[in-house]
Amino acid sequence: MSVPPRPGFFLTFEGGEGAGKSTQIRYLAAQLEASGEKVVLTREPGGAPGAEAIRALLTTGASDRWDPAAEVLLFYAARAEHLARTIRPALARGAIVLCDRFSDSTRAYQGAAQGVDPGFIEFLDQAIVADTQPDLTILLDIAPEAGLARATARGALERFEQAGLAFHQRLRAAYLALAAANPERIAVIDAAGAEGAIAGAISQIVAKRLAARTP
Repeated sequence: MSVPPRPGFFLTFEGGEGAGKSTQIRYLAAQLEASGEKVVLTREPGGAPGAEAIRALLTTGASDRWDPAAEVLLFYAARAEHLARTIRPALARGAIVLCDRFSDSTRAYQGAAQGVDPGFIEFLDQAIVADTQPDLTILLDIAPEAGLARATARGALERFEQAGLAFHQRLRAAYLALAAANPERIAVIDAAGAEGAIAGAISQIVAKRLAARTP
């Protein structure tokens, strides 16, 4: 008798600027692929042609380029395309989807740090994301001063990296509050250490969650 395919698994990475998300998500993708898993590596905003076009609007220009509510609508327009074109088809194939940022970024950046009504964000999330919520979220936590120093060392700063320190302090507090409210989904990792140690801690958490999937 044939065995049905294992269900897809949706894993998101979150954190402030300079937390190392892009590096760690690539490490994890390579490890999972080496173990024989089907992996789809994607990002937000972006991850689909229409969403990438919106990304160009959201990541360039002055830090105050958009009214925060308009910004939320742009993020969810991109997220709708991303879900329809990339995330949901991959999950239906049984792939592990690794996404660099997702709805928690909107809750933290536009909600807590920019003052958009959380109820408005959750209304959009239920309408657009609905049941396609992350199975696991890795939150890479780092002091804003250290994260911004890393971002500055990389070169030209993107739009959100140009916001002041107070903005990034609110952002970190928002992420930690989300983690406290969702302990079963969000795992907090200290992102100030060595890359290898961080990758090892992430690998242990992910392996445990994947082993618990229903075959």
